[in-house]
Amino acid sequence: MIKHLLISAAIVTASFATASAETVRWARAGDSITMDPHAQNEGPTHTLSHQIYDTLLHRDMAGAIIPSLATEWAALSDNPNVWRFTLRKGVVFHDGSDFTSEDVVFSLNRAMADGSEMKELLSSVKEVRAVDSHIVDVETNGANPLLINNLTNMFMMDKGWSEDNKVTTPHDVAKGETNFATMNTNGTGAFMLVSRAVDEKTILKANPNYWGKDIYPNQVTEIIYTPIQSSATRVAALLSGEVDIIQDVPVQDLGRVSASADLQLATAAQNRVIFFGLDTVNGPTANLKVRQAMNIAINRDSIKKIVMRGQSDPTGVIMPPFVNGWTEALNQHPQYDLNKAKALMKDAGYSNGFDIVLNCPNDRYVNDESICQAAVGMMAKIGITVTLDAKPKAQHFPIAKGGEADFYMLGWGVPTFDSHYIFNYLVHSQTNDRGSWNPTGYSNADVDAMIVSLESETDLTKRDDTIAKIWAAVQVAQMYLPIHNQVLNWGMRKDIMFDVQPEDTPLFQFLTFK
Repeated sequence: MIKHLLISAAIVTASFATASAETVRWARAGDSITMDPHAQNEGPTHTLSHQIYDTLLHRDMAGAIIPSLATEWAALSDNPNVWRFTLRKGVVFHDGSDFTSEDVVFSLNRAMADGSEMKELLSSVKEVRAVDSHIVDVETNGANPLLINNLTNMFMMDKGWSEDNKVTTPHDVAKGETNFATMNTNGTGAFMLVSRAVDEKTILKANPNYWGKDIYPNQVTEIIYTPIQSSATRVAALLSGEVDIIQDVPVQDLGRVSASADLQLATAAQNRVIFFGLDTVNGPTANLKVRQAMNIAINRDSIKKIVMRGQSDPTGVIMPPFVNGWTEALNQHPQYDLNKAKALMKDAGYSNGFDIVLNCPNDRYVNDESICQAAVGMMAKIGITVTLDAKPKAQHFPIAKGGEADFYMLGWGVPTFDSHYIFNYLVHSQTNDRGSWNPTGYSNADVDAMIVSLESETDLTKRDDTIAKIWAAVQVAQMYLPIHNQVLNWGMRKDIMFDVQPEDTPLFQFLTFK
């Protein structure tokens, strides 16, 4: 918060000079929503969890899948429906408890429980079984060759700790629930939680019993994490030396950061697309011609040039280029055409336009509120009067996900690097375990069946053909209006060596100092 950051230049200089080289002061626009590792499927929330909790396997700073708590994994030769995981031995939780198979069985079942936002990733799982203390079998409904892709954000919790603290199921954030795990942790990760003040400061210290202490550099002994929503304040903190690294340098400040002799700027494409969602059942946006008009009334090139200062990649599909199923043809965004858009509005019976609210986050994506403000002006040109309602992500996401918004912004990363992840969350009809982020009302039984079939199709050519068919249906329905693929800009001290991770997930055990 700003009151914690407006400190005198003398104090900033003193704190920078006396700070240990092993302490990293890290900032970004928004905070983690919860410390419960299964309650939310959201980037900044996962990023903080990754410092504390481990997964069976995870993605390194280049995005490649590498071993973590599992050292080996393979589908059984005599039963391809079963994946067997061999667990790392000698791993202990932060409280000293041993990590064993029962913790994996518990964690995966917890991630599939009501209240979990992670269950779509495990929708093909039939049963999780402990073979012995350090071998686990995961049986799926049909062979699932891509199950391992779905496990890189599936955090392992201590069964005993969870039972003792009555957190055997995740809390439902959308319902305003909390539990002991909302503010307390017990992982096996590189860092341990010291203190947490939501939206103010979280302090972590290095785990002295970390299993990876001889595998990774582990040069960071303390992390001081400070969410700073204000772009100007966040950049000022970096330039003054109050923080050492920020993940989201505003596009308007890239030159200032790169010009500083004490700082460096690292830029890379992110595995994330930004888009608008629309209600396809109620109101004017239920008319396909209205959605088509809105799509071609968005001037994506103008947003890139003026709002994003060139730091975006306009697209015509809600799928980043990293993802299996992406094609150049799908990526081509529609031509900006006001005359055609007005004609479509007239054909739809809305030549005089209509009023609508655009729900938008203001602390989650790069220039999120500014993009929404630009869209307000663009919609006005075809007669649509848009009222912008911008809120912090903690308030925005329940509105967007809960179906309370007719027109809303969302960004979507794809940790599995496969189209199925997008389909299962954003395209499938809303059911108990699928379509949780599809409040648009779009529902197609044939598409649903194709989505489910992807989980057990081992013929990759046939699978890719099915993916293409689903994308064709999505593009025709236009319940989503793609804007651009996001570009990452990390600013950091000159003496820090740290690659930009494509999922915007800094893993501080990898960080080194020059």
